[in-house]
Amino acid sequence: MKLEKKWWKESVVYQIYPRSFMDSNGDGIGDLRGIISKLDYLNELGVNVVWLSPVFKSPNDDNGYDISDYQDIMDEFGTLNDWDELLEGLHSRNMKLMMDLVVNHSSDEHKWFIESRSSKDDPYRDYYIWRPGKDGKEPNNWTSVFSGPAWQYDKETDEYYLHLFSKKQPDLNWANPTVRKEIHDMMIWWLDKGIDGFRMDVINLISKAEGLPSTPGGKRYDWGGDFFMNGPRVHEYLQEMNREVLSKYDMMTVGECPGASVDDATKYANSEGTELNMIFTFEHMDLDSGPGGKWDVKPLKLDDLKECMTKWQKGLEGKGWNSLYLNNHDQPRMVSRFGNDTSYRVESAKMLGTFLHMMQGTPYIYQGEEIGMTNVKFSLDDYKDIEILNMYREKVIEGQEDKAKVMESIYIKGRDNARTPMQWDDSKNAGFTTSTPWLKVNPNYREINVKQSLEDSNSIFYYYQKLIKLRKKYDVIVYGAYDLILKENEQIYAYIRTLDNETLLVICNFTGEAAYFELPEHISCEARQLLINNYTDQNSDEISSNTLKPYEARVYLSK
Repeated sequence: MKLEKKWWKESVVYQIYPRSFMDSNGDGIGDLRGIISKLDYLNELGVNVVWLSPVFKSPNDDNGYDISDYQDIMDEFGTLNDWDELLEGLHSRNMKLMMDLVVNHSSDEHKWFIESRSSKDDPYRDYYIWRPGKDGKEPNNWTSVFSGPAWQYDKETDEYYLHLFSKKQPDLNWANPTVRKEIHDMMIWWLDKGIDGFRMDVINLISKAEGLPSTPGGKRYDWGGDFFMNGPRVHEYLQEMNREVLSKYDMMTVGECPGASVDDATKYANSEGTELNMIFTFEHMDLDSGPGGKWDVKPLKLDDLKECMTKWQKGLEGKGWNSLYLNNHDQPRMVSRFGNDTSYRVESAKMLGTFLHMMQGTPYIYQGEEIGMTNVKFSLDDYKDIEILNMYREKVIEGQEDKAKVMESIYIKGRDNARTPMQWDDSKNAGFTTSTPWLKVNPNYREINVKQSLEDSNSIFYYYQKLIKLRKKYDVIVYGAYDLILKENEQIYAYIRTLDNETLLVICNFTGEAAYFELPEHISCEARQLLINNYTDQNSDEISSNTLKPYEARVYLSK
């Protein structure tokens, strides 16, 4: 197996959603100076890289993922001087900064789009994807990711522009080489300022099928992903970006690639390094979705999780690199989704962290995960996410679906679950702000917060700190090969990692019941050392057979 050591393989990344992290000026919105005030906290946790969700100038239609100026900072977040201070604060603590690159689309308030819509003859017209209507309707029948048509009529020039997301997020035309050059120049500007990498938003959507065909079947609006996910020129565009920009810096890249298969990933994140370092796959994020998609919620089956994770671990072994995550700004809280956020919140949060951090790949921690933050149940009026509000309107107001059932799916899958403010202490608004927060705080902040976690030596925070330290100490955790064991066990997810003469045995009980574990005969149980365990009363190195407590996790090392 080809093993090339790289700092980004050995790193642990912490994702900050700036709007919800820490408010420094009392306007209810998190900001850069708030992040600066918490750098020592991140340093204590032990993370190597901070991924900052977008802080660029934006009218904020989609919480900063609609960018109106790629080389300035959103007023609510601060100034470029604040950003410079943040970068210096991270680097002085030996942490790196990864910025969000959102270049499938811009804001409709970007100067390029303002010019582009002004006339069909404008030099910027071809920076975006414009088409005349067909028979008084949209140019094709694609729907937007946020529901509704993916085209917006613009009466100024009597044409439609494509927006795969909100109508305030027009898609850039990557087939135009001038657009690609503008993006490369902008990336170089940030890299020369000293950043250490890019997380690339929906980067596999940048190439659309020639002719922008409608999906077959005659539906008025239909999902057109086959025509814009992993499109015909996407690898050409990324290889060009790599040649012109990425290969010239010692940096880290991860591409968000919905709908990408393992085979796709071996191209995007190939070991030759001609495109990206790794991608975010979504396959494991869809395992609890029924045939109706994300909002059609079904229980997760452990068999499905084993099959999916093993496919990606083995499929990229020696060919590429995995990113490891169970939640982020677009996904619900992992302890509520995959664990038990009531009677076994601490145990299941630690188990899920163990399960993920011991795999091959680069782990991503989402803010609040390290203290076990949970999902919320708000009334509809308290949600802010455009995806939630559009879906509710479509299903309940227009579609007459059952309101209680739709609200239940929002409680389980809504993106605002991850966006409630960070819970720093038990004071008003969880210590996040001195005024009214932009999104309500989870009511459980008095019991679940950073202050409480730092005062409890058995907290999830210190457990995560230990996971990160182990990763830095043992190469087998970073570089070892992965093999699933106990495939048929319906309660336990267990796997081994091997590198040279070291073997790691990882055992995780995914249920709230006791689970009997027996080591397969072909695996030696000699001279094993218990590296980490999420129950404080368990410190035995004996492992040939044992009963695991609810949500128990154990990791053993043998040489």
